[in-house]
Amino acid sequence: MLPGVREILAAADARDDIAQGLLTGNLRRGAETKLGHHGLWEFFPFGGFADDGELRNDISPHALRRAHEHAKVTFAPERVWVIGDTPHDIECGRVIGARTLAVATGSHTVAQLAAHRPDAVFEDLADTEKFFALIS
Repeated sequence: MLPGVREILAAADARDDIAQGLLTGNLRRGAETKLGHHGLWEFFPFGGFADDGELRNDISPHALRRAHEHAKVTFAPERVWVIGDTPHDIECGRVIGARTLAVATGSHTVAQLAAHRPDAVFEDLADTEKFFALIS
């Protein structure tokens, strides 16, 4: 488990002004298995998955639609954040007009992610106050 992830998910889950979903290139069942193993699946009541489309950029509109269905709120794109550790995550956020936070916890460095011009780049998610200051 990467530093800050569980804390951010739990804190966001406790807030009534945040709806958090999962947007992943994994099949829904695979994502549930992976995250369930770490006790994180419960934090994602909706999402977009590889089951929704062959291309990553086809998945984000499904996640946004499900967010609306779940929360009964229309989310303005500039209030939506897609958080990920690859250039693909940045691109699929742009497809729906979302803001993007790139986190260098995978195989891409801060510089490599920054070259794709996300709205923000973090080394990791250990500083939860910094995270919530950004998305607020």
